[in-house]
Amino acid sequence: MSENVAIIGLGAMGRRMAGRLLDAGFDVVVWNRSAGPAADLVARGARAAESPRAAAAAADVVIACVTDDDASRAVWLGADGALAGLRAGALAIESSTLTPGWVRELADSVAGAGAAFLDAPVVGSRPQADQGALIHLVGGDEAALERARPAFDAIGGRVEPCGPVGSGAVMKLAVNALLALEAAGVAELLGFAAAAGVAPDRAAALLAAMPVTSPAMTGFTALMAAKDHAPRFTVALIEKDLRYARDAAAAVGAELPAVDGAREVFARALATGRGEANFSAIAELYER
Repeated sequence: MSENVAIIGLGAMGRRMAGRLLDAGFDVVVWNRSAGPAADLVARGARAAESPRAAAAAADVVIACVTDDDASRAVWLGADGALAGLRAGALAIESSTLTPGWVRELADSVAGAGAAFLDAPVVGSRPQADQGALIHLVGGDEAALERARPAFDAIGGRVEPCGPVGSGAVMKLAVNALLALEAAGVAELLGFAAAAGVAPDRAAALLAAMPVTSPAMTGFTALMAAKDHAPRFTVALIEKDLRYARDAAAAVGAELPAVDGAREVFARALATGRGEANFSAIAELYER
């Protein structure tokens, strides 16, 4: 491949993204706060950098995938952050789920360093990342997107332009909020059905067979009924995304009363020790 790609942040998504790039023949450099996740990738041919700055200095395209605004700010602008190593003419891509305000601030900093920028969060969870079926929601200009497309095609199955920088972040928060709304509704309805004498597995099967039910809803409804809450997309992450959606809406004068209601459900699950469980664990709040 003609361009080297750095992946900064090797959590559940980042390390899978790096693996897909390696499989596609890219020259990949990786950095993670702890060294462990990089070891398997290095064994497959990646190079490990000592800092985000060093990772950026070794790459033409730099992709960050971290937990939240604070982590993003640290890896880009902190001591030994990626911005300090970013080459003039490089392409910086932020693929984390973040607030639109911080994404736009970061874009300004990247432009000041003489590099291009895209906000390109991904839709999908660990199975989609393994399969190369993630969807990139992209904010930024067309030229930068076309440059990023080979890497995006290796990582995911679809690329959806959303508008200017920040719009990818907006739409990712909207997608995750919709998932949370569906999950909160199913959780309380399974609890209602159980209290009224319908077994959770039967209620889940009936809901899955209805025309109103999405494929995603079918999947997490089955997890709720089976009490399978092994982490895929955690309660803590969804609660964070709902807070970010609320704050982003407030910044533009929009109201999200239904999202606020869902956030209360996830906040309750977080407060009762379920933060690292899969989001399907909110169903436990309604069990008797």
